[in-house]
Amino acid sequence: MSLGKHPVRSDFGSAGTVHRVNPLVHRPGYRHQFPIGTSGLVVGDGEFLVIAGPCSVENAGYVAIAEAVADAGASMLRGGAWKPRTSPHSFQGLGADALEILVAARASTGLPFVTELLDPRHVAEAAALTDLLQVGARNMSNAVLLREVGRSGVPVLLKRGFGATVEELVRAAEYLLAEGTEDVILVERGIRTFEDSTRFTLDISAVPVLRSLTHLPIIVDPSHAAGHAAFVSDLARAAAAVGADGIMVEVHVDPTIAISDGAQTLDVPAFRALVESLDPILAAVGKRRSRSGNAIAPV
Repeated sequence: MSLGKHPVRSDFGSAGTVHRVNPLVHRPGYRHQFPIGTSGLVVGDGEFLVIAGPCSVENAGYVAIAEAVADAGASMLRGGAWKPRTSPHSFQGLGADALEILVAARASTGLPFVTELLDPRHVAEAAALTDLLQVGARNMSNAVLLREVGRSGVPVLLKRGFGATVEELVRAAEYLLAEGTEDVILVERGIRTFEDSTRFTLDISAVPVLRSLTHLPIIVDPSHAAGHAAFVSDLARAAAAVGADGIMVEVHVDPTIAISDGAQTLDVPAFRALVESLDPILAAVGKRRSRSGNAIAPV
């Protein structure tokens, strides 16, 4: 399907804001909900997804971390196999070996998992094993990777680049849908501003703005926005209150020994407390935590 066959209309808001309607990601009056994996887990339209786990799959000990995270209330596991690090001298991930560990964690916990892809050459291998493929912030505008992931037949999690506008995120999602996938989750993970008290500035307004532009589920990554574990839970609760469809949180049994992103990683007791605090907020906005076996139906 070619994007060229679908004209794009531009509408100018009263404040001068441009809202461009993209033909595939914008279905007025519809909220997309879809299953992830085979466990019955669903996301969107009232189902609030809680994705949690360490930044990286460090070794086989990841399985024990996954079990602790699952017991604390996670809906889904996260773990990096290929890591896009700021420095080439930092840990780059275990690659394909990490996929085997993630599969073992899924078997042990019953929870599906998401992992990030950096290279189109890894898509087929990862798609055969992974429940949700992630295109990270640094690759949001990588058209070659977007096209390959969009053809994979696996649901996709797409993160907003830290220098990207909301419109650019929506256009990136359009690439995925143009290649055939309908099941895409958009992620607000913070943008770069002049404020340096946090790692990035969480653009909480992006959630309602995106909701006006697309039918796709929208989740928030408070860990990368905060950069400090002390701020993560408050930002996560704000995401629930503003109507996000989920959160993606970094959690480790001992953040002090985490190979990557330890400073912004919650320990398991803090994560458990966060999950418990979400339920009344979700009830107030008409949502519930998504768990394996939840029916695909509006709340």
